[in-house]
Amino acid sequence: MLRVLLAKDWRRAVRNPLPWIINLALPLCITALIGLTFGGRSDNGALGRVRFAVVDEDDSPLSGFLRGAANQGEGGKYLEPVFLDRQAALREIEDDKLSAALVIPEHFTRDYLSGRETSLELIKNPAQSIHPAVLEELVNVVVTALNAISRNFRSELPEWQAVFDGRRDHHKVAALIERAGDKVQAVAKYVNPPLVAYEREVRASPSKNGGPGFNLFAYLLAGMSAMFLLFLAGNGMSDLNRELHRRTFERYHTLRQQLLPFVAGKVVFVVILVALSSVILLGGGAVVFRIHWQHPFAMMMTSLGYACFAAGLMAFLATLVTDEHRASALTNILGMILSIAGGCAFPPEQLPPFFRDHVSPLLPTYWFAETLRALQSGRAGVPWETAAVKFAVLSAVLVVLSAVFFRRRFKTGSRA
Repeated sequence: MLRVLLAKDWRRAVRNPLPWIINLALPLCITALIGLTFGGRSDNGALGRVRFAVVDEDDSPLSGFLRGAANQGEGGKYLEPVFLDRQAALREIEDDKLSAALVIPEHFTRDYLSGRETSLELIKNPAQSIHPAVLEELVNVVVTALNAISRNFRSELPEWQAVFDGRRDHHKVAALIERAGDKVQAVAKYVNPPLVAYEREVRASPSKNGGPGFNLFAYLLAGMSAMFLLFLAGNGMSDLNRELHRRTFERYHTLRQQLLPFVAGKVVFVVILVALSSVILLGGGAVVFRIHWQHPFAMMMTSLGYACFAAGLMAFLATLVTDEHRASALTNILGMILSIAGGCAFPPEQLPPFFRDHVSPLLPTYWFAETLRALQSGRAGVPWETAAVKFAVLSAVLVVLSAVFFRRRFKTGSRA
């Protein structure tokens, strides 16, 4: 009997595969869009090289110093300046080849050394978000440093302008350097060593030792799978609502008193399809996004347990709402609520404290997504067996309750 029921449900799914295809394609598309927006993988947390233009319209020794400082020392590891004129820089920004353009305006050095108000111009690429913001913060640091120099060396700045203009001999230059050195020496005890310091610890990247680096695609795909596997289970269990509408379930009950085999047949069919869908989502995602899953067996068993829970939950919902259209709406709404509250759409740490601490840990969607994420992070001792057992037990309880509720519905003669 179970084989006949499964074969019938399989033929029905093959005749209308579009809902399954859509729910398999959507999580991959969403994962790709979000991952490509924020960057997929970072083994060491590196920002990547920031490519920007420097437009030097002043062409003075001070502007030359600013140009040269852009790619020196630590900055050379992360900054990639190119030196262009304004029009060429704007064209590069429009073609999305640059993150921004730093413009040093004409007469910048003369105005700065003369104490007149001047400014640097930063033209940002609106198509990018992270790199232009980084450059903006760096320019703010440069401006703050120049303002500090201007306040502390205001009396010497006009004389430095005369040096740049070639109107001072080497004796005057030596005297200026000596006075500047005396001022620096006077404040050295206040700024060196600084009152506040930090220690930087550089650890070897886990990927170099065989473990995974953080992969945003893997993190997102675990949550997207938890969400859309519920929708897939709802699509599969919609056949049960059709059986109720067409009285097939009721005719079956007139021949057999036990309703559990009929409900169990639907659940087994949905479990098989949802488990295969999880293989497609996680396996296909690994190929598309180049994810190397660290513990495939544990992930398979966790996914199988979650498929059992999803099928049991949708069977139970079918006992509450027998109309197919209303059941579909309830399935989608409940799936979204469970997914959002379970931290599938975004990190659970971003949820309100009450949900994060007291609601999310109780939800099966949270168990599934966080178990996959913990397995992928290489964390030792992830209790995936506990999650799989909880899924199986919860599924069994829901299936038995579904059979009991259906029996009570038929006994009272209620069909709606």
